Amino acid sequence: MDQPLITTRDLRRDFQLGGETIHAVDGVTVAIPAGQMVVIRGRSGSGKTTLLNLIAGLDEPTSGEIWIDGRQTSGLSERERVALRREKMGFVFQAFGLLPLLSARENVEVPLRIVKAERGEREARSAAALEVVGLSKRAKHRPYELSGGEQQRVALARALVKQPQIILADEPTGQLDSNTGREIIALMRRLVEQQRITLLVVTHDPVVVEAAELVHELRDGRLVS
Repeated sequence: MDQPLITTRDLRRDFQLGGETIHAVDGVTVAIPAGQMVVIRGRSGSGKTTLLNLIAGLDEPTSGEIWIDGRQTSGLSERERVALRREKMGFVFQAFGLLPLLSARENVEVPLRIVKAERGEREARSAAALEVVGLSKRAKHRPYELSGGEQQRVALARALVKQPQIILADEPTGQLDSNTGREIIALMRRLVEQQRITLLVVTHDPVVVEAAELVHELRDGRLVS
């Protein structure tokens, strides 16, 4: 069998709060297969966003291991973690995270500017990414001229433009009404199927959970199913 793309082993992240130790992630061992939509569900405070941040290298574990594409990432330097995110990962956030003074196309281009891609390449790849999410005709619009669903489509295009192996999504439907949320989830499913991207979503939205191929549940920092 193929190796999982993402694996955690006895992963822990503790925080100190008023003299008390909070076990935000408490011994989580999980395997995320490549090319699937996987959901980690849980209530607010269950540790799911902390787990996502650990996998993304945005936070460091107290103990345990994280493996991505056969490489152990826990213990990497900050520079190495930044390089890993730049090369392999795209991100989608609940609040969209778009820059308000930039157009949709310019927002999508941001990751390519960071890696100093040439102008022609930036324009071609951002146009292609907006085409994939069905927003070519809205490329020149700024975020305040777009609906919530359109803003999240721009965020998806921005995540896709680097052609990542992995997209990490934190409550991607949290700011959307139920119908728009279903549209975004259907789009994300198509991206997984057509481009074989590994999509890891943390959510408490049952509609997102229903769309996943594999679901794990966190409760008080522990994997319960």
